[in-house]
Amino acid sequence: MRFMMFVMGDETPDAEPDESDVDVWVDELESAGQRVMGDILDPGTARGVRVRAGETIVTEGPLIGVTDAIWGFDLLEARDLDEATALAARHPMARNGRLELRPFPEG
Repeated sequence: MRFMMFVMGDETPDAEPDESDVDVWVDELESAGQRVMGDILDPGTARGVRVRAGETIVTEGPLIGVTDAIWGFDLLEARDLDEATALAARHPMARNGRLELRPFPEG
């Protein structure tokens, strides 16, 4: 089963991020076939798009009022949500930010 994991920042991290820790996590999961893909996303390049009353409304940057901007994503392969949760808990950003898992529709 596949799970989309969103990596989000946090204003009150438990520890400062260390990219080398993330590299170790990525290497371990890729070697085990549990990370299908993933990448870093720059919140500053975000663009919001809405259509209201036929008018396209565009906002630049992350959503206003949202403190947890999306910094990246990973597509995980796991038996179930419990295993995906265990994989996410090992990600360094679980201590530095916040991770959100969602089942990824297949088929």
